[in-house]
Amino acid sequence: MRRGDAKVSDLDIADLLDSEEVVKLFLEEALAENDPILWQRALGYAARSAGMAKIAKAAGLNRESLYKALKEDAHPRFDTVMRVLNAMGLKLFLKPSVPQRKTCVAEKRAKYSAKPARGKDRAKKPPKSRASA
Repeated sequence: MRRGDAKVSDLDIADLLDSEEVVKLFLEEALAENDPILWQRALGYAARSAGMAKIAKAAGLNRESLYKALKEDAHPRFDTVMRVLNAMGLKLFLKPSVPQRKTCVAEKRAKYSAKPARGKDRAKKPPKSRASA
């Protein structure tokens, strides 16, 4: 085999996104990277995998506008992103970036309920004994 005989085809990520679940996971991972350019590119792949004409129609956009909005150097409006997600049957959810401790209220209650009671129910300390000399 001579050099240059090998044929290499371009990899199209959109072809690999073959189910709604795969698209959802792909977009979740792209969003988790916290990189807006990666997220926009991933959204473009996801929209192409579902069919740009179909997504554009469901989002109330024309196909050319959708291509322009999702190309690499574009800055799509948030409204456009939300319309594309809705057209694909997806919603954007937020969660804290740092896991929150859900037990803090319960821990505080346990801390305060462990304190000795005041008043009558309070256990009396035994009197100190005086040592006789």
